[in-house]
Amino acid sequence: MTSITHATRTLTAVAASALALTCLSAQANETPGEGAPGKGVKVYPLKSSLAEETFQTQLVVKALEQLGYDVQPIQEVEYPTAHLALGNGDATFMATHWNPLHADYYKNAGGDAKLYRKGVYSDNAAQGYLIDKKTADAHKITNISQLTDPKIAKLFDADGDGKADLTGCNPGWGCEAMIEHHMDAYKLRGTVTHQQGTYSALIADTISRFKSGKPVLYYTWTPYWVSNELQPGKDVVWLEVPFSSAPGEQKGTDTKLPNGKNYGFVVNKQHIVANKAWAEKNPAAAKLFEIMQLPVGDINAQNHMMSQGQGKSADIDRHVNGWIKAHQKTFDGWLTQAKAAATKD
Repeated sequence: MTSITHATRTLTAVAASALALTCLSAQANETPGEGAPGKGVKVYPLKSSLAEETFQTQLVVKALEQLGYDVQPIQEVEYPTAHLALGNGDATFMATHWNPLHADYYKNAGGDAKLYRKGVYSDNAAQGYLIDKKTADAHKITNISQLTDPKIAKLFDADGDGKADLTGCNPGWGCEAMIEHHMDAYKLRGTVTHQQGTYSALIADTISRFKSGKPVLYYTWTPYWVSNELQPGKDVVWLEVPFSSAPGEQKGTDTKLPNGKNYGFVVNKQHIVANKAWAEKNPAAAKLFEIMQLPVGDINAQNHMMSQGQGKSADIDRHVNGWIKAHQKTFDGWLTQAKAAATKD
């Protein structure tokens, strides 16, 4: 499996990628091509409340529309509910299924019997715990287990209660279950508070504290814009965990990476997951879901632009159309393969 270090290297190309995207024309062909296999078929897409997932979801929407599908507005529900809705046939697809982070959601929704999951949409999704480099260097902090020491934990106290404040995950996210499991596995309950709420607001406050020179402790992932603001190795450092430990379907998973580091999470793959019965009736869409691929660096670049004020629907639509124009041959190739799948019998 690709190491977390390699995954973060994609961030070095973010500035160039973002510049390329913003310089592109916002126009893309909106008219379905010849032999549209999805004509008259409605599609009900889902995503979580995370605005930064709109880009990769909307890219799938654009491709489906080119195949003639009647795509309805994207509905926002959190991951557990989204998986259940897909399994029950109440929705069509979600473009941001994390594997293995969402393994329990996938199983609870019916697994392979009810859900369609082929191909990898985006790879090298790194995640873990980080602290500011200044504090890490000054106190020689390299492992999250060191936060069981009240003196070390107090360094990251943001609300004055003497405990470290960990900027964590929204309730209902897969990472919430992992963090809560780690809190017990690594005996952090007595010295660390898992701060939850709306992640975007919490991390914005975390970044503000960092910029004011205060120590910070947080969880994050890629692809996301946070690692553009707080760059691993320069501004912040990853914390290792004392041993591998994961809940539910991930129990027994070795989270140690090829480089020998162990940050408590395996590098995830993101898949487009769909209702299986619907996918079987719509081979063109099923093939599209299987073959679409989006580099993690491109998602990082777009997410960073959103964090810099380009987060309106019109902005995201422009980013999607710009990506398509820059990768027109690839995009057209997906459509060709999808249409070919529809003619096979």
